[in-house]
Amino acid sequence: MLLSRFILRSVVRSGLAALLALPALAAHGADWLVKPGESIQAALTRAAAGDTVHVARGTYAENLRIEKPVKLIGDGRPTLDGQGRGDTIRVVATDVSIEGFIIANSGADLGAQNAGVYIQPGADRARVAHCDFSYTLFGLWIEKARNVRVEYNLITGKRDVDSAQRGNGIQLYNSAGAQIIGNHISFVRDAIYVDITNNAVFRGNKMHHSRYGTHYMNSHYNLWEDNESYLNRGGLALMEVRNLTVRNNKAWGNSDHGIMLRTIQDSVVENNVVAGNARGFFIYDAEYNTLRNNLVVDNQVGVHLWAGSVRNTVEGNDFISNREQIKYVATKDEPWGGKVGNHWSNYVGWDRNGDGHGDVPYEANDMVDRLSWRHPMVKLLLASPAIQTLRLIAQQFPLLRAPSIVDKNPRMRPEHSDWRNWLGKHYR
Repeated sequence: MLLSRFILRSVVRSGLAALLALPALAAHGADWLVKPGESIQAALTRAAAGDTVHVARGTYAENLRIEKPVKLIGDGRPTLDGQGRGDTIRVVATDVSIEGFIIANSGADLGAQNAGVYIQPGADRARVAHCDFSYTLFGLWIEKARNVRVEYNLITGKRDVDSAQRGNGIQLYNSAGAQIIGNHISFVRDAIYVDITNNAVFRGNKMHHSRYGTHYMNSHYNLWEDNESYLNRGGLALMEVRNLTVRNNKAWGNSDHGIMLRTIQDSVVENNVVAGNARGFFIYDAEYNTLRNNLVVDNQVGVHLWAGSVRNTVEGNDFISNREQIKYVATKDEPWGGKVGNHWSNYVGWDRNGDGHGDVPYEANDMVDRLSWRHPMVKLLLASPAIQTLRLIAQQFPLLRAPSIVDKNPRMRPEHSDWRNWLGKHYR
């Protein structure tokens, strides 16, 4: 009797263990293989949630619609050809992963927002990685989706079309938690366009030969880090945002601005290189921000500052070899560098006590600065007693000076020892 009960209990326990193991086995999913001449869409229709569809190397002329949480993996970089109509791939379901494809030839209807991959509202946690986007209107359009990952893709737009008629490389609208990592984007309208998208990370992307490297609007609590934006009209255009962190980026050779900070509050902009642009920083209506440890070098204008951009902390930056260090439009002086100061390559003061800071304040664009920009030969005399006397006289007579950025604690030496490497990187 006892032996029978022991056997019964063992059988029940074994059965329960088997039942508990079933969900784990089911979660792994089945694998499907599509070969040239076969239909990827048919395989997606047959597949169940959690399955993986492998696509062999070849060209597939299809417009795909993914309505289940599956993985779509290209083996040997197969080509998905959208045949110039609609979206090459439209993602409808949650938890879809697409990896390893050449995604080509979407439609060209801006009104319909044709894209290489369109992630529609509710398609949360989609992942698109290691794909090449070729001749698509929008590379990826992401709308009202959460926690999407777009990683290590190459995106090239319709480069033979006028800029205004192209789509954006990656467009994010009304989304949250996106991870946009390591993408290389060119020949689109705006490389990365962001609107009403919060708590996102943009890291390690390269953006060039477009209108803007990034075009941000109405988006908050985002991180923009380790990106490079070059040879565009504008590098980073950050507008109507707050609580943004912008650090370790490089914006160079852009024909208008390197980094635009427009209507921005409570943000940190640090350790960026802004070089060879028409305007390094364009700062408009910016308050309560921190700009620190940036290298602003060899721009036509280092910083264009206006429209009530006050109450910002600006410390530890290097302003070197900009044709005009500051273009400042205001009715009163604005203090910068109250604690550690900034370095100004055209500062002609002195450091008698050897503490590394100038003994007299730096004033951007005083009479001597304006005179030297208008008549470059004057620079040969900047260290002369006559020019220093002219600067001191201008400071004493308000009629001879305009409102200015005033750094009371200018640093004598730059923090960025590699600043010479950034000379000459202009738009061509």
